[in-house]
Amino acid sequence: MIEVRETKVVIEDNLTIKDLVAVARHHASLELSEKRKKCIIQARKLVERFVEENQVIYGITTGVGENSKVRISTTESKEMQKKLIMSHACGVGEPLKPEQVRAIMVMMIQNFSQGYSGIRLETVEALIKLLNKGVTPIVPKEGSLGYLNHQAHISLVLLGMGEAKYKGIVMSGKEALQSIGISELELHEKEGLSLINGTVDMTGIGALAIYDAMNLLKSADIISMMSFEALRGTYYAFDPRISQVKLHPGQQKTTSNIHKIINGSKIAETFKEYRTQDALSIRSIPQVHGACKDAMNYAKDVVEREMNSATDNPLIFHEGEKGVAISSSNCHGEAVALAMDFLTIAISELANISERRIFRLLSPQHSELPPFLVEKSGVNSGYMISQYVAAALVSDNKVYSHPSSVDSIPTTAGQEDHVSMGTSAALKTLKVISNTEKVLGIELMCSSQGLDFLKPLESGRGTEAAYQLLRQHVPPLKDDRVISEDINQSENLVHTGALVKQVEIQIGELQV
Repeated sequence: MIEVRETKVVIEDNLTIKDLVAVARHHASLELSEKRKKCIIQARKLVERFVEENQVIYGITTGVGENSKVRISTTESKEMQKKLIMSHACGVGEPLKPEQVRAIMVMMIQNFSQGYSGIRLETVEALIKLLNKGVTPIVPKEGSLGYLNHQAHISLVLLGMGEAKYKGIVMSGKEALQSIGISELELHEKEGLSLINGTVDMTGIGALAIYDAMNLLKSADIISMMSFEALRGTYYAFDPRISQVKLHPGQQKTTSNIHKIINGSKIAETFKEYRTQDALSIRSIPQVHGACKDAMNYAKDVVEREMNSATDNPLIFHEGEKGVAISSSNCHGEAVALAMDFLTIAISELANISERRIFRLLSPQHSELPPFLVEKSGVNSGYMISQYVAAALVSDNKVYSHPSSVDSIPTTAGQEDHVSMGTSAALKTLKVISNTEKVLGIELMCSSQGLDFLKPLESGRGTEAAYQLLRQHVPPLKDDRVISEDINQSENLVHTGALVKQVEIQIGELQV
């Protein structure tokens, strides 16, 4: 995605989405500040005191879930911590992507470092070493209701179990630890429970989704304006006064972006009176893209708050001389689940309106361009079937946009009788983002072809920068060829952030 230049992230105060992406995706190193280390140590001392005093505390001197009714001894508690990791490591399916696993690990470390978990500093530092040395646990993608099994598979490696990838080679957890000079951990009271607890999986994955959505929203503004020019649109619908009387910040940001992108466009100036009114897929770009921006910013606020929240159970508080452990439900991910479902719907709408513009570009009765954007139509099909691809992708998006958060299936013999399904929601968001990158890539390809037919009229500064970048990778379509690679090239310009970067070099930063 968009380049992140940080080479080191120090967890001191609030962790940002940019910080997480720097570590998870771009392999910046992660460190704990001395302040955070002290928080971890203080909380651990309290847990050790609770054990000495044989207090009745969930997951420390009792079992977990429905087994919370069962008292256990100190010796049994240590044994239980390892068994918790093993028993909860029951995910299925294809593995998560390495950056997704790393994002979860970052959030585990962030959660522990706030000093409410009671985990040992040695355990947190072992996780940090895995990250910084490039050891990535193999974590099955499927099977999380919102927490537990993703973290369990990560934690297996700390115990010398499970599997991990190191320097491109899949190996046992034990071999991975040996490769980087780390000893297998022996877990102490509460540590196994803490390692698998919290909303860290949905939050880490959700943070990646937010980051990619921000790039996608900027890309959609750029590409839609290329279609606007190719379709000879009228810019009167983008008059700033229109957005001044509809008080949604996303719409106002989009209108501002539009004017920067098409600034200097001879095409827009030539055809400003060409129609009284354009179709809604053109005319309502500020309203639709703007609403998507507002949805994204809501989700971003939720995820950033969750990133900096304590989501373990029980939580350890330094109150009074002895401190207190409180069992609650900060590990419930309802806030993130709802936000991810909302973001998925918003990104689906970006794809929906993009596909409609692709349809218009390819339809001569709407575009007044050659059929399917190729001069010798009939013999040539041109970009006809690329719209089929876009239609299939947006159709899939509509299925993925069914909210995960509205479902809940009781688990743990009824002890956990309402769950968020937040991890499923976050993973669906990433899938819809990936589909939408492909749809926008198709629109980028088609709109560039449309602009070729309007030469020598000049595009705007932003749209011309985007066009020139696309033409470095995808030549104009003169006669039919296999275009799947063209679509891949175009999509990649969107996915990597190269499109946004090139345009922003010319016109300045766009708003989200």
